[in-house]
Parts: sequence; C-alpha cells; structure tokens
Amino acid sequence: MKKQNLTAIYMRVSTASQKTDLQLDGLEAYAARAGLSITAVYSDVAVSGRKQGRPQLKALMKAAANHEFDCVLVWKFDRFARSVSHLLRALEEFNHLGIRFISVCDQVDSRSPMGKAMFTIIGAMAELESSLISERVKAGMAAAKARGKKLGRPQTPDDLVKQIATLAGTTDFWGSKIR
Repeated sequence: MKKQNLTAIYMRVSTASQKTDLQLDGLEAYAARAGLSITAVYSDVAVSGRKQGRPQLKALMKAAANHEFDCVLVWKFDRFARSVSHLLRALEEFNHLGIRFISVCDQVDSRSPMGKAMFTIIGAMAELESSLISERVKAGMAAAKARGKKLGRPQTPDDLVKQIATLAGTTDFWGSKIR
C-alpha cells in the first residue's frame, strides 16, 4: 500500500541563539491546510548553510532513501540548501525517489506545473553556474601559465621523501630500500 502525504519537515538556524519556532509554526500550519501528515522533524541548530556536515540533513536524506516519507516540507530554499547546485542535487534525488518537495515561503511545490518549471530553471542556472566556473578556472590557469607560473602540485623535496620512507620502514637511513 502506497504511503499518502507522510511528510518530513526540515529546518535550520545558523546560531544557537536563533530558534526554529517561526519555521515550525509555519510549516505545521501549512501541513494542516494541505492535508499533510507530519511523521518526522529534522532540525539543524547552530549550523551554517554552507557546511556540508549537517547531521539532521544527512539523516533526512537517509530516511528519504529508505522511503520513510513521501514529502519534504521546508520553510525556504535557503534553510535547506547551501547552493543552487546542492538544491538541484537534492531535488533530483527526491524526484528519483518519488518524493514531493515543498518550499512554503518560496511557494514552490515540485508536483505543481509552476514548481516543475521552477526546478527546470534552477537546474539550468546550476548548469550555467558550473560552466562559468569552469571557464574562469581554465582562463585563470592559462593566464598564470602565460606569465610563467608553474602549475600543479609542487614536487616533494627528496629529503622529505627519504624521511617518510624511513619512518614507513621501506628504506634505511641512507635511502636504500630494505628487502
């Protein structure tokens, strides 16, 4: 039997002095109006949106992979994702798993025609962002090379290689291989 409207809420605040109350109140009210049944609440407190290591977001994604709910409800995109590309990857994962995604303040629902269009636009922008970054990196490397800058990782000094080999037990003090 297919689960119906089982919903996970995800919230995030950046500092310990901030509270998730505003987000939770708004999300619970939205869920009640939309007929969504909240089955889990994930909340990262005092965690920057730029950090990849958000334990509750990781738990949410694991629960999604286990099909523990069929809808994710967030207050705003910026409370959920740290970048457009991160948002897109998560949305693609949810889409693959058949999980609906709703951002209340952004008024975007992945099951609505407008929501689908918005996610297509977000995807195009993420692809554009990635291409522009790649072009800038290549141009910067070419300019540095033209100015005589040596590119790549610097070579490890021979004396350091010998010390490491000695400590690892693969050579003696003078650098001869130990058999």
